[in-house]
Order: sequence, then C-alpha cells, then structure tokens
Amino acid sequence: MTRRVRRMAVRGIALATLLATVASCGLLGGKEQAPASSANSSGPVEKPKITLGLIPVLDVASVHVAIKKGYFKAEGLEVEVKTIQGGAQAIPGLINKELDMTFGNWVSFFAAQSKDAAKAVDGIKLIADGYQAKPDMFLILAAGDSAIKTPADLAGKTIAINTFKNIAELTAKATLEAANVDVNSVKFKEMPFPDMQAAVQNKTVDAAFMVEPFITRAQRAAGQIKVLDAASGPTDNIPIAGYATSGEFAKNNPKTIAAFQRAMAKGQADATDRPTVEPLLVEYAKVDKETAGLVHFGAFPTTLDATRLQRVVQLMQRYQMLDKELDVKPMLIQPSGS
Repeated sequence: MTRRVRRMAVRGIALATLLATVASCGLLGGKEQAPASSANSSGPVEKPKITLGLIPVLDVASVHVAIKKGYFKAEGLEVEVKTIQGGAQAIPGLINKELDMTFGNWVSFFAAQSKDAAKAVDGIKLIADGYQAKPDMFLILAAGDSAIKTPADLAGKTIAINTFKNIAELTAKATLEAANVDVNSVKFKEMPFPDMQAAVQNKTVDAAFMVEPFITRAQRAAGQIKVLDAASGPTDNIPIAGYATSGEFAKNNPKTIAAFQRAMAKGQADATDRPTVEPLLVEYAKVDKETAGLVHFGAFPTTLDATRLQRVVQLMQRYQMLDKELDVKPMLIQPSGS
C-alpha cells in the first residue's frame, strides 16, 4: 500500500504541475489569458491617441458610430476629432502634422498628390473609403422664392461650395455641362456648409452646393428647392470621399493604421443603419431629431477599390483639375488580408 500511495502522490503532483502550466498559458481562462482583441494579436499600436480631421456632415457618420460603439477603443485607439472645413484644409493639416489622419474628398487628395504638395511627408496615402454618391444627397439648392428653378437658370450665377477645386466643384461642373450650362459662366464662392442656408436666403449667393444634413435642414427650415442633383448622369454613384494620412505617418505607424482600418470597417458597415446614425447626427452635426430622420443617405463602402477611385481622376482630367497623369493604386494602403 505504501508503494501505491507513493505512486498516486507522484501522479497527483504531475497532474497539478500540468494544470498549472496550462492555466499559465491562459487556456483555462486564468489571469494571464491574452485578450481576444485583434489589436493585441498584432501588438500594441505605435500611437494610441490619434488626431482625426472631420467635417460635421453625414459622410463621416461611420467614425462617430465606431467611437460610440467602442470599435476604436477595442483596437487600442483613442480618437481626438478636429473639425475642418473640407479636404483642401485637411492637406496642410497632414503636412504640418496637426492631423494624423483626415477625412477628405478624393479630388483634393488626388490634386495634392499630383502637385507633390505633400512631398515633405512622403505624399498622401489613402487608408479607408468613406462615402459614395446616391440620389438626393449631393444637391444644388436655391431659395424657394428665387427665379432659379432649373439647371439652365444657374448660368451666370454664383454658387456656394465648401472649398474650391474639390468634389463639389467637379461634380457641379460635370452635371451643369450635362445640362447644357456653360460652366465658365458660373462663379463658385467658398464658405462652410453650415453657413450656406443663410447665404442663399440673404442673397449672398444665388444657390448653394449642399450635403446632408444641411440639405434637409435648408429644405425644411427655409423652403429651399432642388435645382440640380450633382450625383446624377455623368456623376451617378461617384466616389466622394475617404480617409487619408501622410506616407511618413503610415510608414512609422503601420499598426496604428491597421487598427484604424479595422475599426472603420465596422463603423462603415454599421453606418447604413438609420436608427444608429440619426441620434449621432443630432449630436455632432447639430441638427434636430426630425431633420436627422429625413436625410438622404449615400453609400458607405467597406473596401478601397482603385478602379472605382480612378473614375474620379478621369473626371478631374476632363475639367483641368489635374496637372498630370495620376495612378491611384500606389496611394492605397489596403487593410491586412485584402
């Protein structure tokens, strides 16, 4: 019996040792178990707190969804939002490093890359798609009591846009030309989206190129009317905007970029759900609940597609908004596994 007891004791010690080893590896849910987070599986991000440039428009709803649902936090990121007026303003922000990443329209990014405007920071890199056109979310509006009723009435008029030589100017020119309007007769005036409704009403401009939620607010609150859908005809389903960083930041912070992309992919997928987005619009775009419930959504692509984006380049070349040929593909940083 003594030998049997001794053998049992030895086996007990061996079993206890084995269980302790397994537990220390985390396989039994011990304290040392690694979190299931995708961020931790590839190591910590290089820059846990990033500054992101955003415009207070529907287009960036996916970012606010990702913040609200904790997608960035799960990836080890804290996002500090910095409000910008448009893509043209975003470029200097990347160059002078006030912004780590930014939302912006494709036209501004492509124009800056073509001109080597961001050469000092190794150019511009595109890291996530953001928004694509659908009907009635990219409109030129005029006052309800204005004589401007049709696209033809815009000839010789002044139209507000948020920044010059961007996606608004490009699509406005393309759709005006398709409506047989001499685009050279049209004058564009730069101003922030939130100021456009009042500018139309007090006749500072004849019409304004608006996006959501400002379209719906101007229609509801001021009775402004649609004159032209700038996402129709030659610009139907046109890619509008996305997210970019500098080549320098991307090179020095690859895990940070990858974490941002993973969080954004989830945010983009969820941004198509109106009940999720509407209350966020009230918060960040400062519109009332009723307006938020009426806005027209565009599409929120979840992949970066060079062929789709090259279409914007082709339109830019047609309207002399590019100095030289530009291949979009080298600008893209595809998410891991793409």
